[in-house]
Amino acid sequence: MAIVKNLVFDLGGVILDLAVPETILGFSRLSGMPADQVMELFRRSEEFLAFERGDIGEGEFRDFVRQLYKISASDQQLDDCWNAMLLSIPTRKLELLTSLKKQYTTYLLSNTNTIHLDFINRMIIPSMAGVVSLDDYFHKTYYSHLMGKRKPEPEIFLQVLEENGLNAAETLFLDDNSDNVAGARAVGMQAVFVNTPDFILDYFHEKGTS
Repeated sequence: MAIVKNLVFDLGGVILDLAVPETILGFSRLSGMPADQVMELFRRSEEFLAFERGDIGEGEFRDFVRQLYKISASDQQLDDCWNAMLLSIPTRKLELLTSLKKQYTTYLLSNTNTIHLDFINRMIIPSMAGVVSLDDYFHKTYYSHLMGKRKPEPEIFLQVLEENGLNAAETLFLDDNSDNVAGARAVGMQAVFVNTPDFILDYFHEKGTS
């Protein structure tokens, strides 16, 4: 196995702590629908994926949510529910990323959307000297809604590799979605399945990195 020179991180569930049920409960309270029905509609609706690809904008997305759950909520109410799944980024993880950036070429590759990314950069990233967004913790960041692609589509991994002249075999991808891990491996990248919130802290500690 080739020596790892490049790291590509997923965001939610790897760096950012997530609680998707909080968003489901929020939509349940707004709509009066049972949470399991809210979740089923969430899983079946392609518009959530379209929003992550940037195929629809914020206004169209909010109107879709209103129609899907039969609610007449304000933009702010919808955004509050949508962002409820985004919990925090532990300071220890940000310190780890800062350390890893000095030793590897580091990238972020996230399936996300404009509402989430704005909230993360405004509300979650701690106030640190010279730090204004997630972008500061990586050499380069990639967001699905700006790329017009989503993981696990092979094209999204190939774009990161080709734009930066990376050798896939020397590039390690870390994600909490097994399909995304398989997608990275399919294009020749090394990949690790992240199965606990503190996985990267433990993983890189064992590697003697942090």
